[in-house]
Amino acid sequence: MNEQNDQPVPPVEQEPRFRIRAHHTEDTVTVYQAYAPGIGRAAARDGRFPSSWSRERMTWIKPSFLWMMYRCGWATKANQETVLAVEISREGFLWALRHACLSHYVPVLHGDQAAWKRQLRVAPARVQWDPERDLHLNPLPYRSLQLGLSGEAAARYADEWIVGIEDVTALATEVHACVRAGELERAAELLPQERPYPLDDDVLAHLRA
Repeated sequence: MNEQNDQPVPPVEQEPRFRIRAHHTEDTVTVYQAYAPGIGRAAARDGRFPSSWSRERMTWIKPSFLWMMYRCGWATKANQETVLAVEISREGFLWALRHACLSHYVPVLHGDQAAWKRQLRVAPARVQWDPERDLHLNPLPYRSLQLGLSGEAAARYADEWIVGIEDVTALATEVHACVRAGELERAAELLPQERPYPLDDDVLAHLRA
């Protein structure tokens, strides 16, 4: 009998349903957005959004590269042809989470619906948890964070939090080409490394749906 086969197999850690995964450093976290070329290319060139970028609209940032690919159709959807990797400060990201409200009503978190609507009206940020995606953009059983910024949060994002902006449209196109060719291992190797993002429990306590 092969003794090696008798060794207990360590349990596979199950991915929590609500956990932020992102490409991050000690000081920054990378989020993704997609824009029309006129805005996206200018932002990547200058390291900040151009004047044509609207501060009046809610802007959604996504730490998941593959969820961004799902949203923009691998950079093929109208006005989403330029994919940006936006590196922002950890302090800014944390501020947004602490000042965010869930985009939908959860009785155990909000009490009555009127209280939730009041929070939603005044919160400068909001959170959605949508199914994470695999390389074929099929939904996975755990969720990916989408963070909407408006008002003060959008202004802070544009003026204070951004450390750098990179046009990663070519990466999106290359990964997509590998997936279409059935080269999934190569596609996976090209993806940005997204690791669990360390946060104190209280930061997400009001945002777990």
